[in-house]
Amino acid sequence: MELSFSRSNPQIDQMINRLIEEAGDICHPGIIKDMILATLKIGQDVDYLADLKLINTTLREMRYTARVFGPYRNRKKVTIFGSARTGPEEEMYQKCVRFSRTLADNNYMVITGGGPGIMQAGNEGAGSENSFAVNIRLPFEQSPNPVMYRNPRLVTYKYFFNRKVAFVKEADAIVVFPGGFGTLDEAMEVFTLVQTGKTSPKPLILMDDSAGYWEQFFDFIKESLLLNGFISGEDFSLFTITKDDQEALEVINTFYRNFHSLRFIENRLVIRLNIRLSEKQIAILADEFSELIKNGDTIHSCDAYPEETDEPDLANLPRISMLFDHHHYGLLIAFINRINTF
Repeated sequence: MELSFSRSNPQIDQMINRLIEEAGDICHPGIIKDMILATLKIGQDVDYLADLKLINTTLREMRYTARVFGPYRNRKKVTIFGSARTGPEEEMYQKCVRFSRTLADNNYMVITGGGPGIMQAGNEGAGSENSFAVNIRLPFEQSPNPVMYRNPRLVTYKYFFNRKVAFVKEADAIVVFPGGFGTLDEAMEVFTLVQTGKTSPKPLILMDDSAGYWEQFFDFIKESLLLNGFISGEDFSLFTITKDDQEALEVINTFYRNFHSLRFIENRLVIRLNIRLSEKQIAILADEFSELIKNGDTIHSCDAYPEETDEPDLANLPRISMLFDHHHYGLLIAFINRINTF
């Protein structure tokens, strides 16, 4: 039997509907029906057992991730990356403890990889009650750190890609301490996701040490990437380098002073705000950031779009909207920072 998403599958649709009814307490049954249908199509299309096992494990890990993070959807969270080899006696470990404690004092939760080093420092400073740990099973068994051992907000993954989704999707800001290949991989992925618009804009802070770990990285970016045309000048808006943990906190707080969140509806960018902008302020934005506006459109105030009904808790927020030029995600960060000055 050929299954289809675009037309009905009478006999199968009836069976799926009956299964959903029998299971009971199913949220958003229309989406669940599509997922069941997709699973059946996978069974028809994929005959290689190892691939089926990967798909199955991926779905199960993502389900558990949503279950763990779901109750805390309304609390802002900061992901902290850094070396697993940083010892408790080192400068950056102690700075991370102080910083994460300050985050918790300001009602943020902290997400780490759940291992030793900077990860443990982040959980230690925030405290287990304000922490998540997204751990990874490795051949040499990276165990959860003592702060997060048996914590209900500990998730252990088989696949790195699921873990990376949790790190970025659930975070409202990302702070990267010095580290090795893994830390650089995590930082570069966030750079790429924000630069290409594959994740929503958020503060990306590179927390430097006294030796200038990130300052040297910044020199490399200027001399090897910018001068060779591999990035543009506006990409420097993507990140902040600081040695001051209080400045890092201020960057995060300021980013959400008025900006709340955004969503794309086809090519239209909808920015949700905490405080409605005046027509004069909107005109200033249109004048200063004309490069962001596509096809002769303009920035205007608006209410929630029909497509946003899947986020009912955000329905009453004021909004601005415009057709967006997708070549300028670095400039979009500057645009958000400008909104926050009003």
